[in-house]
Amino acid sequence: MAKRSTLFIRIVEGKNLPMHFNLFMSSLRTATIWKTLSPFWGEEYNVHLPPSFHNVSFHVLDEDSLSRDDVIGKVSISKEALAAKPQGIDGWMNLTEIDPDEEVQGEIHLKVSVLGKGYAPKILRCHVFEARDLAKKDRNGASDPFVRVSYNGKVHETAVVKKSCYPRWNESFEFELDEASADTPLSVEVWDWDLVSKNDFLGRVLFNINRLQSAQQEEGWFRLGPDKPKHSQYEGTLGSLRLKLMLRDEMVLPSSHYQPLVELLCQSVGGNLPELMMLIDETTTAESRQEVATNLIKLFLGQGLVKEFLDVLFKLELDKTGEPNTLFRSNSLASKSMESFLKVAGMQYLHRLLGPTINRIFEEKKYVELDPNKVELKEAGCAGLHRVQTEADVIQQSAGHLQSYLFDLIHAIVQSAVYCPTSLCQTFRQLYQRVQERFPEKEYRVKYIAVTSFLCLRFISPAIMSPKLFHLREKHADARTSRTLLLLAKAIQTIGNLDTLACFSKEPWMVPLQPAIQQGIAQLKDFITRLVSCDDSEDLGLQARMSLQCGSMEKEGFLFLHRTKDKCMLMTSPFKKYFVTLGKDTLSYARTQHSKKSSFIPLPKIRAVEKVEEKSFGSANVMQIISEDNGQMETLYLDCKSVNELNQWLSALRKACIHNTDTMSSYHPGIYKGDRWSCCHQKDKADAGCDKTRHGVTLQEWYDPLDPDLESQLIFRHLIGVRQAMRYAGSPYEERLDGVRRFFKVLQDLQDAHQAVEEEAERSRNKNFLLELQT
Repeated sequence: MAKRSTLFIRIVEGKNLPMHFNLFMSSLRTATIWKTLSPFWGEEYNVHLPPSFHNVSFHVLDEDSLSRDDVIGKVSISKEALAAKPQGIDGWMNLTEIDPDEEVQGEIHLKVSVLGKGYAPKILRCHVFEARDLAKKDRNGASDPFVRVSYNGKVHETAVVKKSCYPRWNESFEFELDEASADTPLSVEVWDWDLVSKNDFLGRVLFNINRLQSAQQEEGWFRLGPDKPKHSQYEGTLGSLRLKLMLRDEMVLPSSHYQPLVELLCQSVGGNLPELMMLIDETTTAESRQEVATNLIKLFLGQGLVKEFLDVLFKLELDKTGEPNTLFRSNSLASKSMESFLKVAGMQYLHRLLGPTINRIFEEKKYVELDPNKVELKEAGCAGLHRVQTEADVIQQSAGHLQSYLFDLIHAIVQSAVYCPTSLCQTFRQLYQRVQERFPEKEYRVKYIAVTSFLCLRFISPAIMSPKLFHLREKHADARTSRTLLLLAKAIQTIGNLDTLACFSKEPWMVPLQPAIQQGIAQLKDFITRLVSCDDSEDLGLQARMSLQCGSMEKEGFLFLHRTKDKCMLMTSPFKKYFVTLGKDTLSYARTQHSKKSSFIPLPKIRAVEKVEEKSFGSANVMQIISEDNGQMETLYLDCKSVNELNQWLSALRKACIHNTDTMSSYHPGIYKGDRWSCCHQKDKADAGCDKTRHGVTLQEWYDPLDPDLESQLIFRHLIGVRQAMRYAGSPYEERLDGVRRFFKVLQDLQDAHQAVEEEAERSRNKNFLLELQT
């Protein structure tokens, strides 16, 4: 049983913002948008967070090529504000000025006690142990922190710890408790000491004296809070961001609790209880359809029944469709489920299919335009020495470029029949046959369009227009490349519709591509005929194919590596470039992609995967992998080229090691240099660590392995939300079908189990509170 917090983030656009900037979170960084005051990103992320997180901040930066990026403003949303709107937050949010006294982070370890009994004067004692993850205020990537403890007009200060965000003081201070000033709090403030300028505020903790007198003692890690907010003179003038955020906190129960629900869902697609899937289809709203479709697809992939599930939806959709020209054109549950299936099971196929053509377009950066109203001769350049191109020259040249890209792409699609995943082939054949049965008297092209409406219009064409969203490129295309991709996607859509007349009547300037499009239509029909004629054998089976796709090779790429033993830092050994491969069981690396692996780390031996302080190597994008070998701790340092690549590797490794035992609860974010740790200045090389590990902070990726319990919980939460609508729609079946009655009972049992867990957690919290009072 575990609580999981997932934050969906869609960064849409901005307005009235400075030029050439990007948007930055601690885990994510968007592409830089140049020379515009109203940028559009359209980037989406799913971030798995620990349930203890407090807020999410988005910083807008002015990117500088030669110096550090300038922070323009931020948008900050608390966890409470996100939790208050379970349907999500979607709208424009004003940027606010960055106030240094509000930009605090980290925790401090304190023990506060009230000493003395009877009528003797009581003493208030504050023991300051250590702090961790403090804000970096100095140019060296650290701070010089000290603690100021004040009560009733008296002030004590600790010593200054130089160049550390993980200081240890171990000092105690005492105050005479004033019974008459019970409302005066004990204040513990952390400051960054500066020799020349004024000290920088790092955060504070306030203690209520009345509560302390009742409890006698409080000890633990306390989160540092900001100073009182100040009124900003720039409020409302720094621009705004349009964000869509949705926080999901899920209490995932053990698998046995979900088994009855999973069994009933499997029966609904196995032919024993078709009414159940019909009820889900009827009651799922447009707002939740995409999420429900994705969760159902993953659930049935794990059960090996995804073909049967899609087949049930195909039949439901065909029964409701009277006009073949509108078949699968709406965002129905069938359309959304097929779309999700293609993204989950066909992403590697898509990368192999589109990768070479997309990379070629990005590298060539040719000017391409067919619409006479949009031709810009300045952008097109000169045709030769002292000869400016005419509009006709530009269009003719553009048609040639597009035809070349289109020929390459159609050729790749035709050749892909031999490596298209068996699961996709069988699903398309199933769809092809169902449409043929439903409309036998209609023209033969309807069954082809049913396949191309998904393959071309909902999968290949969107990936061409937005390659970053389909993980084909790391960054969005510039304006010139975006226009080329859009025109190519239009051509693919026309081919997918198997109808050139409709396209050319709406956009006559596409006529120069007519020969290539007509040839593409003929080749696409042949391809579909081959695709739906695939062998009936299951070869590895759907579940095995998914595990191969998700787990055999999660990530690979060139990185700079530095390896040490027992964290003994040999600064004379530089980072070296290696090709790193994260496989199903090991992390291996070699000097080149195809050379023999020179070394590897078994994933079960990894104890922690964490970031490294910027000051350690002079780079903010270094991570460390701590593993155990024959009782000795070894550390591998990886230097990534960007913060996004860093977080992708952190996320992939943490998910690959999620079932590891004996993981570390604390670690050193610095390096052992000379005779001490650079982070906390401790001299013991075997010191346990000065910061807590973050095993649960990950990004959701398309290649993530299936998580049956989480998917079952998400489906259960949706079904509980529409239970009343399902009861109303299912009343004709409930009286005569035992399965439908059993379904509603299973939902009630699961809801009771969740309520019991929540009540037990509340009893545990109350018990701990009483124990603290007794202590």
